[in-house]
Amino acid sequence: MEGSDAAAVQQALAGDRDAFRVLVDRHSRSLFRLAYRMTGNEHDAEEVVQETFLRAYRRLSKFESRANFGTWLYRIGINCSLDFRRSRHRHEEHREPDDPEGNPAVQQLASAAPAPDRVVFSGEVGATVERAMSELSDVERSAFVLRHFEGLSIVEIGQALGLRASATKNSIFRAVQKLRRALEPMVSTTR
Repeated sequence: MEGSDAAAVQQALAGDRDAFRVLVDRHSRSLFRLAYRMTGNEHDAEEVVQETFLRAYRRLSKFESRANFGTWLYRIGINCSLDFRRSRHRHEEHREPDDPEGNPAVQQLASAAPAPDRVVFSGEVGATVERAMSELSDVERSAFVLRHFEGLSIVEIGQALGLRASATKNSIFRAVQKLRRALEPMVSTTR
C-alpha cells in the first residue's frame, strides 16, 4: 500500500489531480479519527482534516519518497489539530462571560434505550476523559491518541512527532498515568 502511496505522490507532483484524490480517499478516515480524538468534536475534526490535506498538497514537493506517506500526513494532521486547539483556546479567552456560545453545550442523549443512570454515568465518564485529555501536554495527547486510538507503533509515533523512541514511550506513559489518576475516582465508585 505504501508503494502505491509513493506512486500516487509522484503522479500528483506530475500534475495528476486524481492521484491526490486517491491519497485523500485512502487516508481521510484515519486522519478524521486522529483529528476527532485531538479536537473532541466532529465539526472541528472535519476542519482539521481539510486543512491537513490542503497543507499536504501545498507541501507535497517536500515529501521524501523514502518516508511513509501516512506518517508524514499524521505529522501534518497533529500540527493542524494543535494549531486549531490553540486558536480555539485564544478565541474562547476573548468571549464575553455572558456569551451563550461560551457556555458548554448541553449533552444530548444518544438513545432512549439505556437506563437513565447508565446514560448519566457514561456522560460523566466521557466528560472526565475529555477533561483529562485536555490537561495532557500537546505531545502527550498526540502520542496517546496515535498509540491507543490509531494503533501506531512507537517508531511510527516517534517519526510523526519528531521524537526518539525513549521520549515517545515516556510521553505515552505519562499520558496513561495522568488519565488513570483522573479516572481512578470513577472506578472506585463502580465497585
